[in-house]
Amino acid sequence: MPRSPNSDSDALGTPSRRAALRLLDAVLRRGEPLEQALVAATRHVYGPDRGLAHAIAAEVLRRLPDLDALIDSVTERPLPDDAKARMALRIALVQALVLGTPHHAAIATVLPLVDGGPRKLVHGVFGAIVRSGVLLPELPALPPLVEARWEAAWGPAMTDGAAQAIAAPPPLDITLADPAETEQWRVALGGTSLLPGHVRVADAGSVTELPGFAEGRWWVQDIAASLPARLLADAVRQQGEAPARAIDLCAAPGGKTLQLAAAGFTVAAVDVSNARIKRLRENLFRTRLKAEVIAGDVLRWQPEAPADALLIDAPCSATGIFRRHPDVLHRVHPPIVEEMAALQARLWARAADWVRPGGALVFATCSLEPAEGEAQLARFLADRPDYTIDAPAAALLPEGIPVHAEGYVRTLPGMLAAAGGCDGFFMVRLRRQG
Repeated sequence: MPRSPNSDSDALGTPSRRAALRLLDAVLRRGEPLEQALVAATRHVYGPDRGLAHAIAAEVLRRLPDLDALIDSVTERPLPDDAKARMALRIALVQALVLGTPHHAAIATVLPLVDGGPRKLVHGVFGAIVRSGVLLPELPALPPLVEARWEAAWGPAMTDGAAQAIAAPPPLDITLADPAETEQWRVALGGTSLLPGHVRVADAGSVTELPGFAEGRWWVQDIAASLPARLLADAVRQQGEAPARAIDLCAAPGGKTLQLAAAGFTVAAVDVSNARIKRLRENLFRTRLKAEVIAGDVLRWQPEAPADALLIDAPCSATGIFRRHPDVLHRVHPPIVEEMAALQARLWARAADWVRPGGALVFATCSLEPAEGEAQLARFLADRPDYTIDAPAAALLPEGIPVHAEGYVRTLPGMLAAAGGCDGFFMVRLRRQG
């Protein structure tokens, strides 16, 4: 008879660890995003146990190379990467060494995850490690292939910054509907501000319970993710055009759409995913902002007329958001980057005609891969001489994020480190010549 998902013989607390195991299997074996796998993996756990399963899996992914090094240091032969015994040990060790779970509870709750002889192995390896008093390094090691790729692209200072950035979950960044209320919300939320319209909160707790959320006065958005819409709004503001028409491509879940709507644009927000569009509509409803929401594939859809401003928030590998989503470090490999870069090139080439002469275009990706940023820009400019880079003023950006000499903006790990860091992004603002 098959074993039920939560056996009656499970130790108290084991269901959440079993859910964490399913999450890790989804990410490491099947290549699924952690958040995408969450619903199915936690279908048998509820409330705090669901949050614990997510926290355990995320911390394992943050510390995976170091956890495996500990395990390998006390085994005669390395366990296979996908062995259930290795998975159980990762879960037990991250609880004991990172999350502060008592050692007896950390091991008791994972032993039901393995059957037969491996139980004795797991118990023995765990006991040997904790008795030795060894600790995980203060700064996590990046996966070797990721470290090599990023160091080749950006140098060792970037990879050092990435290790510091992944050591702990980042603070919460908030974008305000009304930048004039920055000081009011900074005080109400007990945070700091790096730009007008931005508040950063440490140890925020439940987002939905924070002041102003229910009233729709703000939304969650990393400060780097807020910059592309700021650049676009500034470009239109320079020309004194109001109201202006903007198209936000690949818009859901809608942070940039909300920014443009709050800035006074008439916005058409386009996305192909019905699930993500649902979240976009919910965000518009909560914030009481307006936008035309269009379900469509950008490679087939087209607007009735060119717009004053176009934002291409292009699909990408998302390696720049590894601080919040450490799964990307383990499931995104060069073939995926190449696939996404090819899609971006097709999308950019098609959408470039949707900007009126004199209008502005911002292309952005939350990627740390040059193929999804700098190389895209070089190719596009070679193909489209009717577009030129419109470098933003430094005052539009937080202190510590520079404008590159060529006029684009690239955020990297290590930037804003003293203030809590930022996600990795590439963005460029272009002007179409008349």
